[in-house]
Amino acid sequence: MSFEKTDTTLDDVSSPGESELIQGEGFRSREDYAKTETKMNPVVELNGLSVSFGKRTILKDLNGSLSGRAIGLLGPNGAGKTTLLRTLLRFHPSSQGTARIFGHDIHTNAKKIRGLIGYMPEEDSFIPRMSAVRFVRLMAELSGLSPAEAMERTHEALFYVGLGEARYRKLETYSLGMKQLAKLAQAIVHGPRLLILDEPTNGLDPPARQRMLRLIRDIRDSGEVHLIISSHLLRDIEECCEEVLILKEGEIVVYCNLEKERKANLKFLEMEIRGDDGTFVPMVEKLGCECAQLAKRKIKMVLPEGIEIRDLYGLAAQRQVQIRRLNYKRDSLQDIFLKAMEGTHGRL
Repeated sequence: MSFEKTDTTLDDVSSPGESELIQGEGFRSREDYAKTETKMNPVVELNGLSVSFGKRTILKDLNGSLSGRAIGLLGPNGAGKTTLLRTLLRFHPSSQGTARIFGHDIHTNAKKIRGLIGYMPEEDSFIPRMSAVRFVRLMAELSGLSPAEAMERTHEALFYVGLGEARYRKLETYSLGMKQLAKLAQAIVHGPRLLILDEPTNGLDPPARQRMLRLIRDIRDSGEVHLIISSHLLRDIEECCEEVLILKEGEIVVYCNLEKERKANLKFLEMEIRGDDGTFVPMVEKLGCECAQLAKRKIKMVLPEGIEIRDLYGLAAQRQVQIRRLNYKRDSLQDIFLKAMEGTHGRL
């Protein structure tokens, strides 16, 4: 990110035992300790987590471990996405099981966890007649920053999201897009290790949506913050996330590592050729490729290890065959989501 992180992401007061531990492990600061701690533990661990409101069970025995830099949370309305996020933040108590964030149990280390998290809620939660700079500064102080440091980082955060020139205006005068940016600023002002974004592009017009997604990708690519993004827009998740967790009726139905999916999909090809005398496909199969000829000119194939696209072009040149079209065939996130809605429940 474009403004420096502070050391306030852990509890404000260290116990003597913790200080000795940090020094004994050779860490130069509590920030170094936090970064190493993040690398050693999964971002989120779910251990039989269930949540009920009265007689209605919202989340049902969730189990799994998430370690990606950017984690997408998908599901239809009522699937339990927002309930899961609020349970991780301890806004809702769990009825059974637990969860850990960077190794810290949400039941026994709630204060420490909140110091590590920045939260951008779906709903507006602004204080009436308050300017953006006052609001973000208040959120920074509630996160543990001193008044002077909170004010300095408030200006930095508002300029970072693009609200620097409007930071003294009352929040109720902001457009919807500006309000979303103000919510993002208050979520990052204290330098969190984990940023939770609930529907960050909700209601935005295309230019504002692209601006928000650029900011999210910039935060992700800084390498300093992990993200959990809940959205009903599949394209937003596909553009920003490495891992995807899909919920349906309060249960995990799919866990998908998008990076691994993308790498695996590079081996599935659709090809359209011209000028084949009937020998091209047998020659391709001799390379070890699995082929299926859909029509006279269209072929589907799976490339084995060690065979690259250039090998196909070389073979086509030898046989004087024109490759008119070549596409990677892959399941889009939409395909994965639709299959999950039709399929059975699963776990990570």
